[in-house]
Formats: sequence, structure tokens, C-alpha cells
Amino acid sequence: MINFNLFCNITQRIITTVLIGLLILSCQNEKKELEKQSITAEQILGNPEYLAMSYGGYRHGTRDEQPSISDIQEDLLLMSASGIKIIRTYNLQFPQAENILKAVRKIKETQPKFEMYVMLGAWIDCKNAWSDQPVDHGAENLVNNSSEILKAIKLANQYPDIIKIISVGNEAMVHWATSYFVEPEIILKWVKYLQKAKDNNELPKDIWITSSDNFASWGGGGSEYHNVHLDSLIKAVDYLSVHTYPFHDTHYNPEFWESPIEEKEISDSQKVGNAMDRAVQYAIDQFNEVQYYLKKLGVEKPLHIGETGWASVSQGLYGDSGSRAADEYKQALYYKKMRKWTNKNKISCFYFEAFDEKWKDPNHKNGSENHFGLFTIDGKAKMALWGEVENGIFNGLGRNGSEVTKTFDGHEKLVRKTVFPPKNKDQK
Repeated sequence: MINFNLFCNITQRIITTVLIGLLILSCQNEKKELEKQSITAEQILGNPEYLAMSYGGYRHGTRDEQPSISDIQEDLLLMSASGIKIIRTYNLQFPQAENILKAVRKIKETQPKFEMYVMLGAWIDCKNAWSDQPVDHGAENLVNNSSEILKAIKLANQYPDIIKIISVGNEAMVHWATSYFVEPEIILKWVKYLQKAKDNNELPKDIWITSSDNFASWGGGGSEYHNVHLDSLIKAVDYLSVHTYPFHDTHYNPEFWESPIEEKEISDSQKVGNAMDRAVQYAIDQFNEVQYYLKKLGVEKPLHIGETGWASVSQGLYGDSGSRAADEYKQALYYKKMRKWTNKNKISCFYFEAFDEKWKDPNHKNGSENHFGLFTIDGKAKMALWGEVENGIFNGLGRNGSEVTKTFDGHEKLVRKTVFPPKNKDQK
């Protein structure tokens, strides 16, 4: 005969235990969600679980045609599926950056666990940039630059759960940017302005401030870049966002790229593989040059890669009649090798870039600047992402009304027909 009171007591204990367990589980889940909401740049940067990407998203031949919020949502979901959790924008003079923030928030309304954070770019110009007046690199476009910085502050306060970094300028100090570059003291001025805003509670305390520039501009180049203002800037930023482009230097500084004479008798496939290993090492060496400059200053600061990438097409300097660098096979090798190195060394790499953008060279369909994306404009995955297509991570997703498929219909033999090895050093 069952003791009714004993049965009730046991049942009550079981129910209580289950309820406590559910409560603990609920609290743990809530804690995880809060941790996601409060995650900081310091926790994101260098974390291989938060892959980074540069993102524009423009689909037309001019930026006057802005991507819609629904367009951006498509892109965010594709990037997220491939493991990207932080993206980089470049300027605030167009609606695009704010629309990205709106799109992230809109996705999170229906997918609360969705994670995508932003490194928000504020564009910086010198005086008379992009005009018919003589440029003055020692002075700034105060109206434009002030507007960019104030918009960045406003958006960072509106979207503190999404914006984790503000970058002051993009390649704004490198001397070959002749149309607009400024001296480091101007970047320093705005970095200090933002750091003071943090101190005065006008910006979230944990947001990181940087500038994103060529390795040479960060002290890794010649002595013409070394000055007290650069040294002060290095000390003022929270970390250094460093650009390195072996791709471009296959034309401008090809010594590392061309096949050495001792490789003359090996296969073309081996020459290509060796060249891409040299390209990756070239990028690593430039990154290390910046680290070396910091050591000379006695400064310890995190370094991450703000841009690096490889174009898949070129009709000019990097094509078959040029350095022979541009094709999807080499792009895939560079992407995978750079991800492997940066992940291993806990370096964030804002790889350039997610999608092809044809506004950059609208007069030349096959200009290399239009073809740095890992996806084509119509949403086909280039060779670097073929494995992800095979694994089905893009199932149910697409771009411009098309599902994600492989370029070249997935035939590696067709890709190989577009691949040429670098010229030999003794080849004219």
C-alpha cells in the first residue's frame, strides 16, 4: 500500500528540483545573452570565434544607388553563415552605415541570438580634397571631418550593443593617397577628441578608438613617416589597425612575387603555390615591421589587420599581361592562408572584402578594384568559399533573388585555365 503523504513529499521534491534546474538553466541562458550584449572590442578582437570582414554592399555602378535595408540583411545573413561576426564600414556621408546598423537590429528582432558587431569608420580628408583647388595635406576639411566624427558619436550612443570600434580615417595618412591624405597630427586630434568623449561619458567607456591605415603609415615604412605626432597617435589609440596588400605590390614591388631562377624547372602549379606562400610572408613581414617600430618606441599595443585582400580578376596591372596575380585560385589560397595565420596568432583580420562592388571602377568592368569580394555581385561564391557551399551553410540564403551557387559551376579545371604563374626573375 502506497503511503500517500510520502508520495506527495517525493513528488513535491522532484517538482521543486526540476523547477530549480529550469530556473538555473534560464538564468544561465539569460547570463549568456547579457554577456553577448555587453561583449567588448577587447573580447572580440583576436578571438577566432569572431571573424572579421570589410563590407560595403554596394550593388550598382555608383554609390548614389544605396543598398536597401533588405539588401543589407541578405548580406549580413550570408556573412554570418560563414562565421563573420564583426564588419567594418568606411564613412558616414551616405546612409549605408546607419542602414547597416538598422539591418542588424532588425534581424535581431526575429533572431535574438544573431551576432554582428561593427567597426564604424569616420572618413577624414585634408583641406581641398577631391576638388579643383590645391590640396593642403597639413590642414583638414574641417566641415566634413567634424560631421563624420559627430555622426560617429551619435550612432555609437544609439547602437552601443552593435558598434564596438570607431576608426578615425581610412588610409588617411599614407602618402600615395595624394587626393586626400592628412598628417598624423590631424588624426591624433580626432582620436584624442573621441578618447575625451569616453572619459566624459559621452561615448561608451568600452568602445575602442583606432585609425585604419597602411603599414607604412604606422611606422613600418620609411623614415618619412616617423615623427612625434605619429608616435603620440600610436600611444593614443586603443589598438593599431594595419593594412597590408601583397596583391598590389606584385606590380609595384614585385621582387618578392617573381619566381626565383632556381624555380625555373618546377611545375607551374608549384610556382603558384610558392608565390602565394611568399605573398603571405610578405604581409606578415609588413605587420611585423609595425610591431618592430612599436618596440623601438617602448609601446605595447594590440595590432590587428584592418585590411588585406586579393582580387580575382584584372584586365590591367595584375592580369595575364601584368603581374599575373589576379584569379580565383590565388584569391582562395591567400584568403585561407591568411585566416589560418591570423587565427593561430589571435589577430583579427578584416578581410577585404565580402562582396564585389562595381562602383569602384565603373568604366572598366574587369578592373581589379571591382573584384576583391569573396562573393560576386549576384551572390555566387568564389572558390575561397566553395567548401562552405558544399557544407550547406548557405542553404535558404541568397542575394538578388538567387540562391548561392559556386562560380565556374564548381569546376576546378575551369578555374585552373585562368591561372598563370608569376614570371621568372630573368623573364622580360
